[in-house]
Amino acid sequence: MKVIQIITVLAAFASSSAAGAKPNVLLILADDLNDWVGALTSHPNARTPNIDRLAGSGMLFRQAYAASPKCNPSRTALLLGLAPATTGIYDNGHWWRPHLPEAVALPEAFRRAGYHVAGGGKIFHHTAGFNPPDLWDEYFDLRFDDPWDRAGQAYPGIGPVRPPPGHPLAGMTPFRHELDWGSLPIRDADYGDARTVAWAADFLRQGRAQPFLLAVGLFHPHLPWYAPQEFFAAFEADQTVLPAAPADDLADVPAEGRRLAGRGAEVFEAIRAAGKWSEAVRAYAANIAFADALVGRLLDALEQSPHAGNTVVVFASDHGFHLGEKQHWYKSTLWERATHVPLVIRGPGVAPGSVCDRPVSLLDLYPTLLELAGVPAVSRLDGRSLTGLLADPDSEPNRHAGITYLRGNHAVRRGRWLYIRYRDGGEELYDREADPHELANLADSEGRSDVKRALGELLPRENAAAAPLKNAYVFDAKAYSWVPKP
Repeated sequence: MKVIQIITVLAAFASSSAAGAKPNVLLILADDLNDWVGALTSHPNARTPNIDRLAGSGMLFRQAYAASPKCNPSRTALLLGLAPATTGIYDNGHWWRPHLPEAVALPEAFRRAGYHVAGGGKIFHHTAGFNPPDLWDEYFDLRFDDPWDRAGQAYPGIGPVRPPPGHPLAGMTPFRHELDWGSLPIRDADYGDARTVAWAADFLRQGRAQPFLLAVGLFHPHLPWYAPQEFFAAFEADQTVLPAAPADDLADVPAEGRRLAGRGAEVFEAIRAAGKWSEAVRAYAANIAFADALVGRLLDALEQSPHAGNTVVVFASDHGFHLGEKQHWYKSTLWERATHVPLVIRGPGVAPGSVCDRPVSLLDLYPTLLELAGVPAVSRLDGRSLTGLLADPDSEPNRHAGITYLRGNHAVRRGRWLYIRYRDGGEELYDREADPHELANLADSEGRSDVKRALGELLPRENAAAAPLKNAYVFDAKAYSWVPKP
């Protein structure tokens, strides 16, 4: 029966137009968006009517996880279909192309199959050298709103970005350059992500002879949290719910877990010391709402286009974000807050409003999209296609999702359990059903050895050596080439 269901779904994609054309793909990636999405949670800070609209027209994966809780390793894993433990891309400081010159990225696989491949915004990591132009037929470069001084960094077509007038708008000075929030003195349409979405909407309105893959990367809700004032105004101070952040929450966490959490502790303490915790949480929620509005513009453009009935739509975030949970700010941990992400897939044959509660990984998107589009598979992929779950979300009861951050630090989500094992042997085990805030580490509890053993068998058996850091190469931005330093 399951095979018949999968064939039915694939046939629906194949016959989704009168000519039986291959389906188009619209891939939308947000940045730093945790699970504050209305379709995923009843959290009062979650206001995402457009993402919810998409979920209502496709399948919502309620247990979807990033391959890594950091931008570059997560996006590289998704777009190469290879896990960090396979590639050695563990953090933001590794370029993937010179280290993995034979890897076939998702856009390249679609180009080889005759697709017109276009991208805009943040798809791969957004800094120089992560987005080789030979992968795309056309690309709309990310427009930056943030105040990072990019002088001396190579951004073809993009000059240094200076702080906006009045920076820091939130008054968090002289702290980290990106720790800021507020409304910029520009039109809604002039925000960088709004310009990316306008470009993508224009792309969608055009008739095309070729099937297309359109990847649209939203920088929101990544810091700094800049958005039009209307989105800030929608969140009143007395409506903001602060995350659970017990002061003693790290008491039962092993040393490596405390070390990773400690990287964001200083930021969290500074925000609280300034009396701005609630204000910062509101700013994050406002930026989620802005990102959601931009998703709505994309969906409207697609629905009004000639491609509405023959396009697979995928929405996901690259990883989550802490706002004080575990005494931590930012991402880069193996707990649920940094790894759990929204994921929706819509397309012909997918039951509207369907829900899947099996743990899945963003690694699974590469083989899924290849299969749905009838694109030949590359030699090796670490993910598992989701087509079986798209046909029957209650199938495959033994699925799990693996997460890695830095070499030798791994987590696995399966059923009710989150199991973490660090490179120094430290362990964490949480019963997510009984303890959704992960307050009680059960790793040393009596009677849990069988659970740990079973979950431990799902962790990577080998850990690739870390890829060379960027300073191991000389990068030529104009030629988009790398030369190893002697």
